[in-house]
Amino acid sequence: MAYRLLWLVFLMGVFFLGRGESQEDLILLQLKSELVDYDGVLNNWIQSDDSPCEWKGITCDPGSKFVVGVDLTSGNLSGSFPSVVCRLPHLRNLSLAYNNIGGTLSPNLSMCRRLEHLDLSQNLFVGDLPDFISDLSELKYLDLSSNNFSGSIASGFGKLPKLEILNLCCNFLNGTVPAFLTNLSNLVELTLANNPFAPWNLTEGIGKLSKLQNIWVPNSCLMGEIPESIGSLLHLVNLDLSLNQLTGAIPDSISQLKSIGQIELYGNRLTGPIPRNLSGLTALRRFDASMNMLEGTIPESLAALPLASLNLFENRLEGIIPGAIADSPNLYELKLFSNKFSGNLPKKLGENSPLEILDIVNNNLNGPLPSGLCKQGKLSALNLFNNRFTGQLPEKYGDCLSLTRVRMQNNQLTGEIPSSIWGLPHVSLLDLSNNQFNGTISSEIGNAGNLSVLNISGNQFSGPLPSQLGKATNLSVIDGSYNQFTGSLPPSLGSLFQLAKFDLQGNQISGGLITNIQSWSQLTELNLSKNRILGPIPPELGQLPVLTYLDLSVNTLEGAIPVELGNLKLNIFNVSDNQLTGMVPAAFRNSFYESGLLGNAGLCGDGFKSIKSCSGKEYNRKGNSRSTWLLIVIFALAVFILLLGLAWFYRKYRLYSGTRDVEMLEDNKSAWMLTSFHKLGFRGYEILDCIDEGNVIGSGGSGKVYKATLGSGDMVAIKRLWSVSDASNDNGFKAEVETLGQIRHKNIVKLWCCFANRDSNLLVYEYMPNGSLGDILRGPKAGLLDWPTRYKIAVGAAQGLAYLHHDCVPPIIHRDVKSNNILLDSDFNARVADFGLAKIIQNHEKGMGLMSAIAGSYGYIAPEYAYTLKVNEKSDIYSFGVVLLELVTGKQPVDPKYEENKDLVKCVRSKVEQHNGWQDVLDPRISDGFMEEMILVLKVALLCTSALPINRPSMRKVLEMLPEYEQQYKHMDFSKDAKLISL
Repeated sequence: MAYRLLWLVFLMGVFFLGRGESQEDLILLQLKSELVDYDGVLNNWIQSDDSPCEWKGITCDPGSKFVVGVDLTSGNLSGSFPSVVCRLPHLRNLSLAYNNIGGTLSPNLSMCRRLEHLDLSQNLFVGDLPDFISDLSELKYLDLSSNNFSGSIASGFGKLPKLEILNLCCNFLNGTVPAFLTNLSNLVELTLANNPFAPWNLTEGIGKLSKLQNIWVPNSCLMGEIPESIGSLLHLVNLDLSLNQLTGAIPDSISQLKSIGQIELYGNRLTGPIPRNLSGLTALRRFDASMNMLEGTIPESLAALPLASLNLFENRLEGIIPGAIADSPNLYELKLFSNKFSGNLPKKLGENSPLEILDIVNNNLNGPLPSGLCKQGKLSALNLFNNRFTGQLPEKYGDCLSLTRVRMQNNQLTGEIPSSIWGLPHVSLLDLSNNQFNGTISSEIGNAGNLSVLNISGNQFSGPLPSQLGKATNLSVIDGSYNQFTGSLPPSLGSLFQLAKFDLQGNQISGGLITNIQSWSQLTELNLSKNRILGPIPPELGQLPVLTYLDLSVNTLEGAIPVELGNLKLNIFNVSDNQLTGMVPAAFRNSFYESGLLGNAGLCGDGFKSIKSCSGKEYNRKGNSRSTWLLIVIFALAVFILLLGLAWFYRKYRLYSGTRDVEMLEDNKSAWMLTSFHKLGFRGYEILDCIDEGNVIGSGGSGKVYKATLGSGDMVAIKRLWSVSDASNDNGFKAEVETLGQIRHKNIVKLWCCFANRDSNLLVYEYMPNGSLGDILRGPKAGLLDWPTRYKIAVGAAQGLAYLHHDCVPPIIHRDVKSNNILLDSDFNARVADFGLAKIIQNHEKGMGLMSAIAGSYGYIAPEYAYTLKVNEKSDIYSFGVVLLELVTGKQPVDPKYEENKDLVKCVRSKVEQHNGWQDVLDPRISDGFMEEMILVLKVALLCTSALPINRPSMRKVLEMLPEYEQQYKHMDFSKDAKLISL
């Protein structure tokens, strides 16, 4: 009997040994049952005779076929930590990163004793860090970053003898950074960023980390000085102590880091000089100590290293830029702006290195420009403005086809511009203003196919504008003011369909104004004052839909002011000091425009103080008798009555022709009334045929939105507002129509027409193929929005809101600015939409309107609006600031993850103010190459969302801050509202 029992045990052992894989099948299937799999990534995990080694995310040992790795990264999985996974006896690699797994870490995790790699980052884990982590003594890689762990770091984390990489960043860990972490003698990388640690003195025990290659602690946990003992980390490759409020000097012991490849010290409060003896750091490629308070000069030993990137901007450094920097074979980036450097640039700069970015603005540099800056053909950004450079532009710059931005304004440069520079094909911004250049604009400018901004104001350019200027069809800004240009305006300028600003004031332009300007649909500013322009003002100017600034003063214009100009919504209108005659059009007969009409002896109009009345003796002494005047009035009255009759007939005709099919479709219900705001290319029945559930593309609190494809192939969007029994509540129909029906702007969504009857209201808009900004930011297409696209959207939306606030008379307050109300066309140009809550502020002098109830969307409502019910443009600015935060962070305006901070504004402000964490709040999906620009827009966003309305800038001020990221705003501390009042 005993013999038989032993034989049975032997057979069972053999059976289960052979069934090892099947046992792992069962464990993995149980793991699958413990997780919620929204996307079906575990669909091929099914029980069969096949080995689990073929299942998604499973890695097996090639010989034994045992499971050694489970990698379910980015699987959109949720649930609790599947502790059953630790029953896999040979598991060495476990990654559940980038999921939605939550709860606390189970003590069963300690059963994974063979684990070497554990990655649970980017999840929703909570609670304390477990002390039992010390049971995982084989761990080499441990990443628990971007969760919600709290409390102190458990002592078990100091008992992992083989650990090389430890990442605990982006949690809610507090207490102190414990000294027992220095027991991790094999540590290569330590990342503790974005945790509210208490201050820690790095000198305690850090010398024990003799093999450390990477330490990253960019938070206020390091308040204090960089310890001298930092030099003991002899194997360190990457040192990042940025954005930590560090004080004191950079220790000399940094020169002992012989293996260091990157040193990041930017965004602190470091003082004193840069250490002098750095010649031993032969592996160093990137040195960034920008945004500190460093003094002294750039050490020759640093400049002589084979650096690829040197960033020392926004310090107090002085002296010359060492010539040795030009000998680096790797240098692609040199940013030294906003210091006190003087002397000449190194003569050979750029000749031996693939220089891409040179930014040395706001210094005291002088002398000639080096001719070899682009010898390697890589230079893209050349920023030299606000210095004292002299001499001519080197001819070789015209061969630099890689250039995209050239900014040399506010220097003392002279001579003619080499003709090839005018035609550089990739340059989008060319700013040569406020120098002493002369000569003419070369015809080569017709080859500048990417040129968007041309600013050559404040020089001595002469001769006529070349006709080839009209071939640079991407031009949006031409500023050639205060030069010596002569001749007539070339008619080819009329083909610049993207032109938004055209300024040639203070020249000697003659001839007449061009009339073929139908393509100037985006022109907002036209300034031709102080020239010698002849002839009449062309009526075609009145057809420019978004023109708000028109200055034709101090010329020799003659004839009458065209009544067509009254169609414009002009913020500035100046035709003073010309030879204009006749009656001032009715649109300009008020004191607001009076100063812009002076100096025209032949003009007359009633209601002015300094302009003669058309009925006065001065005007009638040429024979205009009282009876003649009476005949004119009678004739005008007859014409008015005739026009009124024609308008009534036309309206009846439109109503009949546009609704007869509608009545059929609606079973002879009440007729629809069509009101159009633009010339329509479709009939009314085409719109109503598309009101079908199959065409719904959106739905909200006030109605549904349909996509309509018309017979012409064009597409429109139709918003159908819900029927309401209360006649006083029309779901914003009246506000939408009154607002959009009277405004025209490239960044405001176009309202084609509206339909109304007693049962329903329809609004027909231009169709936006890319939907709303909110949908894209929070949807699968978020990857399409790189930083240049996001910035383009931000500027476009700001331009639309600035038009509403500053260019509409009276101003219009949107009251519901949010990312879902910013629509995007096929090129991701922004259109502000949904004016159902818009308010026209009638009392503009007070600038304030009292609302009967809170309106807007949660997360975007300004704090003062909630308790005062008073609204002005500062409410919109707060909401726009939230949109900027969404663009910069990629996060929603409200989210339960924000916990006590409740909304995005408080969450971001808390991180920035408490930890100086500018970089920590940026959207990680955006390339690091745009970090500077993103932080600057983030600062603007925080300024817009200031708690006190008085501290928020106007939309016009926001537009001044956004373009070109002006240097003056880089120095401002936006973290405290009290510091913003000066703006």
